Amino acid sequence: MYSDSDLEAAVAAGALSPDAASGFRNYVATRSGGAAVDEEHFRLLTGFNDIFVAIAAAILLFAVGWIGQAIGPKIDVDGPSPFAGLFVAATAWGLAEFFTRKRRMALPSIILLLAFTAGVALTALTTFVLAIGEANFQDNERAIALVIAASAAVAAGATWLHWRRFRVPITVAVAALTVVGLAMALIASAVGGDAPDETMERIMLASALVLGLGVFLFAMWWDSSDRARETRRSDVAFWLHLLSAPLIVHPIFSLLGLTDGDATVGEALVVLGVYVLLGLTALAIDRRALLVSALAYVLFALISLFRQFGAVELNIALAAFVIGSGLLLLSAFWHGVRRSIVRPLPPGLQARLPVTDRAVAA
Repeated sequence: MYSDSDLEAAVAAGALSPDAASGFRNYVATRSGGAAVDEEHFRLLTGFNDIFVAIAAAILLFAVGWIGQAIGPKIDVDGPSPFAGLFVAATAWGLAEFFTRKRRMALPSIILLLAFTAGVALTALTTFVLAIGEANFQDNERAIALVIAASAAVAAGATWLHWRRFRVPITVAVAALTVVGLAMALIASAVGGDAPDETMERIMLASALVLGLGVFLFAMWWDSSDRARETRRSDVAFWLHLLSAPLIVHPIFSLLGLTDGDATVGEALVVLGVYVLLGLTALAIDRRALLVSALAYVLFALISLFRQFGAVELNIALAAFVIGSGLLLLSAFWHGVRRSIVRPLPPGLQARLPVTDRAVAA
């Protein structure tokens, strides 16, 4: 299986001409019955060897983490050790030099990146706690939040170095996640202890929503630079959209009170209205992550709605039937529906969205 990133690399190396690569993409799209530009391509597996290497790497990372945990100083005697994260991060980087940089294996590269970032974050957090002193964090929410923020900042810098070295598409999203963690920790340190728990929860939800919108705009910046979705930039945007979706969706529905229990008829209708808006946005930007992230909330709202109207025994089945059939119909007619939504938009906005026809991109 070949991804757009592989075709991009082949064109850069001179193995394929740009016209040949474009023709191949259009041929594959024609066989699948859709427009090539409207497909969300990202590579996860190149073969079973990816799974084999990923399992082996996970076992090795677990082993070196255990060894580091055994030989290093620990927080609170039985807590984590800085050497556990350090050994995992160092091993992940070393393995990436071969399996990512030379072999370009997709799934192992993702696992190694996540292990590297998590290892750096754990090393930074445990080192800061041991250096400052565990007693200074007793009943001190601000100090805890600040050390988490500092650890997230270190992890963000390390992830940026990983991107400069290996260029794994998911790396930008992981770096964005560390920045989100940094911002959330700083906000928690600024208001922690001074606000009631309910107010604090609302502040954090609102902050997550704002940060999610920021990640969404960042993803759109990457998307707008590759409107035909032919380069690695589109892969980067895919992972950023996957990150931004829950950051946007969860706060919206939580602030609406959907997570507090059974939804009233009014709340259920509001949820469905929000989901329709998310669906229109997903169609316009040609990304399905928003729809997937909100599924659980919409199912819950529909279940409550059917229960309110007396369908107690079949409420779950009816809700699943409505959502499942609706999404399948949308998938079947995605390209046509998307064109009908994008074409009435202002030309300036259309110029920033993925094209509906590859000929337009050319």
